[in-house]
Amino acid sequence: MIRQRSILRFLAFALALTLAALFAACGGSGSDPPPPQISVAIHPQGGSVVVGSQTQQFSAAVTGDAKNLGVTWAVDSVTGGNSTVGTISTTGLYTLPASAGTHIVTAASVADSTKDASATFGVTDLAGIATYHYNLARDGVNSQEYALTTANVNRNTFGKLFSCAVDGAIYTEPLWAPALNVGGSVHNVVFVATQHDSLYAFDADSSPCAQLWHVNLIDTVHGGTTNETPVCWYDVGNGFQDIQPEIGVTGTPVIDLSGGTIYVTSKSETGGCATGSASNFHQRLHAISLATGAEKLNAPVNISATVAGTGDGSSGGVLNFNLQSHNFRSALMLLNGVVYICWASHEDAFPYHGWILGYNAANVQQQVAVFNTSPNGGLAGVWMAGGAPAADAGGNLYFETGNGTFDADQPTAPNNDYGDSILKLSTSGGLTAADYFTPNNQSLLNTWDADLGSGGVVLLPDQTGPVAHLLVGGGKEGVLYLVNRDNMGHFLLAGNTQIVQSWHGSNGSFSTPAFWQNTLYVAGAEQGTTDSMRAYSFNTGTGFFATLAPPASAHMFPFPGATPVVSSNGNAQGIVWAVDTSGYGVPSSYGTAPAVLYAFDATNVGTELWDSSQTAAGRDQAGNAVKFTVPTVANGKVYIGSRTELDVYGLLP
Repeated sequence: MIRQRSILRFLAFALALTLAALFAACGGSGSDPPPPQISVAIHPQGGSVVVGSQTQQFSAAVTGDAKNLGVTWAVDSVTGGNSTVGTISTTGLYTLPASAGTHIVTAASVADSTKDASATFGVTDLAGIATYHYNLARDGVNSQEYALTTANVNRNTFGKLFSCAVDGAIYTEPLWAPALNVGGSVHNVVFVATQHDSLYAFDADSSPCAQLWHVNLIDTVHGGTTNETPVCWYDVGNGFQDIQPEIGVTGTPVIDLSGGTIYVTSKSETGGCATGSASNFHQRLHAISLATGAEKLNAPVNISATVAGTGDGSSGGVLNFNLQSHNFRSALMLLNGVVYICWASHEDAFPYHGWILGYNAANVQQQVAVFNTSPNGGLAGVWMAGGAPAADAGGNLYFETGNGTFDADQPTAPNNDYGDSILKLSTSGGLTAADYFTPNNQSLLNTWDADLGSGGVVLLPDQTGPVAHLLVGGGKEGVLYLVNRDNMGHFLLAGNTQIVQSWHGSNGSFSTPAFWQNTLYVAGAEQGTTDSMRAYSFNTGTGFFATLAPPASAHMFPFPGATPVVSSNGNAQGIVWAVDTSGYGVPSSYGTAPAVLYAFDATNVGTELWDSSQTAAGRDQAGNAVKFTVPTVANGKVYIGSRTELDVYGLLP
């Protein structure tokens, strides 16, 4: 028995030694587990902020940090940063540098400095997106985009961030202003107007959406009268419901950033819509404070105008502006202290003309310019699918007109009707016709309802080649015209040889092209057709576009095509953005459907980077489409309007 107990004690002792050896080999004891693996996560992982006006708070989470030692912060590998790259505090508060650029913020574990996490952040010096298609050249380029790249715009890292509900369809391009003091705090702000005669200011970055202010442009505070409403679609036009169910603000506003003012035009009526009786129509130009939504600069002003003429709707040699029949589809323009507004028709309901009126931006009660495109004829509306006139350094305006009377080639007066033409107006002493180009088939365009004026013009940068000053424009026929702005060529029945170049560039232009790095981006489609996004390369040596077999997107845009814009970091990281709006509702043959936002590599539009229909469960789905919608890209985000909401896209959290 004693021997048996000794053997058992020996076996227990041997087992204990074996277990001890095993634990020692694992580097610990029976009571001490192996140390946990350290890892670091940073939030946010990317984004963009405005230079000189904001800070960005970062946070870091460290797992496996048993002693809770935390992290050290660095910017572009400089611990704590510096004035060149921006400084970052021990708590992760990043204070921006004084200049724009892209920077990498890193959080490194103190316990294990080999473990870290980084965020790439853009610091933008973009002054704002204050006008249609971004600038007066109407080239649609924001070259100060430092957050969005061809690498991070994809379904895994880019998508819909939030949306902001509105009370009507957004036909206007969203406008963006940085670092505004609204209600005592600083915000980047995005502005949109609706067909319900509303104007909204939203925080451009806040998720969920934060409305800063909202005004009703037809209430008594903003110049309206009792029982005034937006115009019912059936009180104007020919019953096609092109804009429905109501008409309020159609043309994109324009912002004076230095003056803190947004100019917007409203349309409304009393009676008619509600009562079925004859209506009184109103159109007004408003000057609204960016900070408060209040009227300023003696606004609003009731729109009215007259010119001498014997054209449609005239009386006694005088042509009066018709408040009911004229539609301000075009975007507003601000140039040298004057706000310009353009008009065409509602569904070609007569009588109408092309009008351009100018108002003193400092006192909108002062009308300083009036121009009519067909004073002794009819039509020749200025609408350009929502586009705006372009302007050169000399203060000249350029725009296209639609179907209508043309007699400018006649040797005797009155020869001042400019249907289906590209016009150059001098702004020296009002508005006067300085030059024009009219295609040789103008008569057929007019007969076929093939408006040249369905598209907008884009001014190319000054050239060192054969022709210094060029513009591109086109219309429903799909032909693009490259025109010398200093000698536009007028009208030549035998052909269009008097201009620089023309070619069949799309299936129909209902947009303003974009132009970036000597490439023209066009996505056009006439009713009943589809067409791709095409990229035409411009040869600065010869002064011509290469027109054969241009790069093209795989996606085919149905009518009405798309108005593209480009974001880039200088001459790199170019992305072409466009919205498929084919599901814009009545009278679209595609019915009502969500708008679809597309992103293409600008160096090869055949490469699609992302679109809002890609992801499952409708994660990136926009609101239902509005015809001619233009995306706005600013400070790492993309904004598009829809029938019910403003949709905001960017790098995912």
